[in-house]
Amino acid sequence: MTSAAIRDPLADHLITPQNAALLLIDYQPAQVASVRSMDHELLVKNAVSTVRTIKTFGVPVVHSTVNVASGQGQPTIPELAGLLENDKPLDRTTVNSWEDTEFLAAVRATGRRKLIFCALWTEVCMAFTALDALRERYEVYPVIDAIGGTSLEAHRGGLERVVQAGGQPISWISLACELQRDWGRQATVADVVEIVLDDRLRKE
Repeated sequence: MTSAAIRDPLADHLITPQNAALLLIDYQPAQVASVRSMDHELLVKNAVSTVRTIKTFGVPVVHSTVNVASGQGQPTIPELAGLLENDKPLDRTTVNSWEDTEFLAAVRATGRRKLIFCALWTEVCMAFTALDALRERYEVYPVIDAIGGTSLEAHRGGLERVVQAGGQPISWISLACELQRDWGRQATVADVVEIVLDDRLRKE
C-alpha cells in the first residue's frame, strides 16, 4: 500500500497544521463552572486534549480572556494555562472577541483562514466571534465536545446558528486525526497515539 503524495498543505480543503489556527477564548473558572451542557471535568479534559493536539502539530494559538485586568474575572484555568505559557492571553472587555482590536490583529497575524474554535460559552463568545469570522470569509470549526453552553438547549442553539452561517463542527478526536491524516507521517504519530488513545480512549 502506498500513500498518495501529500496535498498542498495551504490549499487543502481539510485542516492541516499549515492552514489553521486555534482560537481559545474564556476558559476561566467562572465560565467553566457555569457550563450546563456537559460534565465540567469532561469539558476540561477535551479542551486540554485539543490544545495538546494543536501544540503537537505547531498550530498557532490566539488565547484570550475577558475582564481579568479589571479584576472581575480570573485567569485561564491552570490545566490549560500550563500548556499555553508561550501564548500570552489577550485580555478583553468585549463579549465578542472579534470586536477587540488586539484579538482581531492577532488572528490576522497568523495568516490562517481556517479557525478552530474553543470558546465558552457556545451561544455567546463562540457564536458571536464565529459569526463575525464567517462574515469575513474565514472558515470556522467549533470543537463541539470541548465547548459548552449555559444549558444543553443554548449549546445546541449556538452551534446551529453558526452551522447555518457556514461553520463546520468537529470533535477533538476528529481534529487530531485530520491533522495527522496519515500514520506514515511518523514525526507526530507517537504524540497523537498518547493523546488520543493512551491518555483518553483506553482509560475511559
